[in-house]
Amino acid sequence: MSNTNEHNPQKTTIALFTYGGGMRGLIPAHIMSRIEDKTGLRMADMVDIFTGPSTGAILNAAMTLRHPEHTSSPRFRARHMVKFYEREGHKIFPADRFREFRGIVHDFNNRTLKLNQLNWLFRHGHYDPSNLGRALKALYGQARLSESLRTLVIPTYNLDGEQLRVLETDEGGGHDWVARGRASLDDYGGHALWMSNIRHIAQGGPSLRTPDVSLYDAVMASCAAPTYFPCHHFKARYPGKKEISYTGIDGCVFDNPCVSYLGSIRKMVPAENKLVMLVLGTGYTNKAIKKDDWNSYGALGVVDPVNDLPLINIFFHAAESALMESFVDDLGRDLYVFNSSILPESGRTDIPSPQIDDASPENLEKMRLFSETLMEENSGQMDDICHILASNRDRREEERRQSSIGDRVKKYFTFFGERETVE
Repeated sequence: MSNTNEHNPQKTTIALFTYGGGMRGLIPAHIMSRIEDKTGLRMADMVDIFTGPSTGAILNAAMTLRHPEHTSSPRFRARHMVKFYEREGHKIFPADRFREFRGIVHDFNNRTLKLNQLNWLFRHGHYDPSNLGRALKALYGQARLSESLRTLVIPTYNLDGEQLRVLETDEGGGHDWVARGRASLDDYGGHALWMSNIRHIAQGGPSLRTPDVSLYDAVMASCAAPTYFPCHHFKARYPGKKEISYTGIDGCVFDNPCVSYLGSIRKMVPAENKLVMLVLGTGYTNKAIKKDDWNSYGALGVVDPVNDLPLINIFFHAAESALMESFVDDLGRDLYVFNSSILPESGRTDIPSPQIDDASPENLEKMRLFSETLMEENSGQMDDICHILASNRDRREEERRQSSIGDRVKKYFTFFGERETVE
């Protein structure tokens, strides 16, 4: 990814990936706020592609939301999202008595848990989704995915495989091998779904079609973390297609920066462009497991909250660990990552809780301090990415200016050409 030559530098595309992690979304919100303070610009002024699941989708959708009166500008700054987490966190994840039951769902020796309470926990999401829903509706209003100011990709996992082939290429489209290849590999089971609004390049081809879906529904589905919230059922319509029903759960079940890069981002970057990728984390939580501990868990113990859901954590992190080396090799110096472990084993002091539902004032402060430490430890990288981001905004403004001049020149010659024809 080197420059084509000294006088014709390679155009840059900047992609931002924001991890999921519930309340820990406050960490990337603080980092974005610092970037905006250092550059004097908003994230949507500088970034071309916004992607990431769950709480990352909440942030990205807000950062690309248009101002209702100044539609060429974003509505929110990152500091507004810091306030969002601080204000709404305890409403979305209330510290009620059910939170205490999470660790004893599989503790059959505990006789104080009544059967009807256990059934309630198994049959419903742990938290009332209407609290999250109200917060997101207040944040996004009636906005549609297609109205995002910049390219926005919202990942969710669709449980209902009936709609799997909705994006197959049309007949005669010249890409029949895509449809044939996909049909030979897929079945009608659930599947990963990237709901995208592509704005940084001209749209062309079925894979770039934007679904008509509310921003609320897309983000709500991406946030439906298993065992925390029920799945989110919603409808969407692609151009030229019938209305589709989706049943979405948390995009974190498949999406991470490596998968997102390979499955979504890379194909959206023109071949002649240089890709710079910024990854904002919510703290690493993948812990090592000793063989004796694993063997002692038994059949139920590997999915028991008492043991921190070891098998589920492995599922979340396995694909990322398998692809990480190739991902880093591909991007090289064009990859900027702000993340660190929040496990006690890391040796850090005063780290935030790894639990995604801890909205206590004490944990909010720990997340602020953690993000501050993260930025201080990577101050050089912070300076570099701020410079790259600001330069990308300058390049974008220059392109807009040149385009405006070109339009005026075109109108000028069109006007005088028409006069000469009349005369």
